[in-house]
This record gives sequence, C-alpha cells and structure tokens, in this order.
Amino acid sequence: MDGNAAAPKVRTEVKDRIGIITLSDPSTLNAAGMELMQDLNAAVESLVANDDARCIVITGEGRGFCSGANLSGGRAGGGVTNPNGPNEALLKVYNPFVSTLRKSPKPLVAAVNGVAAGVGVSLALACDIVVAAESAYFLLAFRRIGLVPDGGATWLLPKLVGKARAMELMLLGEKLPAKTAQEWGLINRCVADADLMKSALELAGALASGPASLGLTRNLVWEALDTSWHLQLEAEAYAQGDAGRTEDSREGVMAFLQKRPAEFKGR
Repeated sequence: MDGNAAAPKVRTEVKDRIGIITLSDPSTLNAAGMELMQDLNAAVESLVANDDARCIVITGEGRGFCSGANLSGGRAGGGVTNPNGPNEALLKVYNPFVSTLRKSPKPLVAAVNGVAAGVGVSLALACDIVVAAESAYFLLAFRRIGLVPDGGATWLLPKLVGKARAMELMLLGEKLPAKTAQEWGLINRCVADADLMKSALELAGALASGPASLGLTRNLVWEALDTSWHLQLEAEAYAQGDAGRTEDSREGVMAFLQKRPAEFKGR
C-alpha cells in the first residue's frame, strides 16, 4: 500500500458468515460526508452480493457511530455551505443509501458505539436490530442549523416511538441516551460499552446461522409499516412460496422429521 495513500473511511471484513462494516473516520466522529456514504453504500452492496456473508453488522470506530452530515465539507460533504448541497446530497447519495438498506435481502444489525446524530440516526434505525453502548446517544439537532430531519427520520421515528416522542426528539433536538432509547422502543438493546461488539456479533451469529427466509421476513416487516392488511396477507403468501422453494426449507422439514438440528446454508 502506498504510504501516502489516505486510509479508507469504510472498512469491510467477513468473519464467521458475518459481514462487518466499520465507519473509520474517527477524527470527525465518522461524519457522513458524501465520499464516506458512497463508500458505505458500495460496502453494503458488496456484502449483499457475497455469499460468505449472511448477516451484516454496521458500527463505527472511536467515540462516534456517525455524527451526521459533514457540515464543513460543502458540496463534497453534503454540507450547508452550498445552498443546494443538502438537497443534492440527499437525492444523489443519502436517500439511495437508506433505500439500499431497506431492500437488503440479508438481516442488518447496527452496533451503535457512540454518538448517532442527524443522518447517523437514520442509518442506525434503518437496520433491523439496533444494539447500543450505554454511553451512546441519539441526536436529531437539525433545528440548530435550520434544516429538517432527513434520511427517512420523519418516517421512521413516528412508527417506532409514536408521534409525541418523535415530535419531542425532532423539534427540541435534545440528546436521547441509549438506555432511554431502549425504554422507548427506539432500539433493541442497550449494553455495557465493553460488551457492545460481543452482543452485536452474537445476535448477528444467530441471524447468520438462520435460513434464507429471514431475509424475506425482514422485508415483509419493513413493507408492513406502510401497506394495508390485505396487501400484507398477499405479500406473505408470495414470500411463503419463495421460502418454500429454498434449500433451507427442505433442510428444515427434513431435520424436523429426523429429530435433529437443521443446518441452514442461507439459500
């Protein structure tokens, strides 16, 4: 590697069938500049296409998970120094990325190691399971810069915590500690800082060892958030047909009949 080359801001590895993505720009608390977000999107798409990765974990290096848009980055950072910057960045980079998460065929786990602010909140909540360290917190302080919450935050929060709490978080822009976030139902688990990755990887391991139908299930749940009862019943029926044609389904039935644990392959 060229000694003058900049260190990558997004690192990816696959271990024990788990794809691990680490945001690696700790000097900015992993601010979501456009370059980082494009690299992050590419990392997710790469792991989605990698048969060796059956679950994806996203975390951050250092004290931050993701501190939101890089306000000092101008157009390149999706910042506010260019009046068209926020809108352009959302349409070209941020919205396509959260849509990539939404349609993932593999389960996603967020391991929130520190501050999740702005679009960093959306990044975490767009994952299927969110585990946060006790020292972590969530912050939607768009009011301070005269902008509105983005990255799907205004859609996600009311569905997760209800209108009253969503309004409080977004209009007042106050920090929400991880423990309170768990109590409100915004996240799944709040654990000791030292146990964060252990807990996240244990959950990811359980998902990675599961059948291919887990991907269908997570997509059904996401679709259920904005569809009707009758359309959801129809979607379940089609998904069940897809699941029934997988190798994992045949293995599951055979294992049940033979009274042994199933060995799923994720296909």
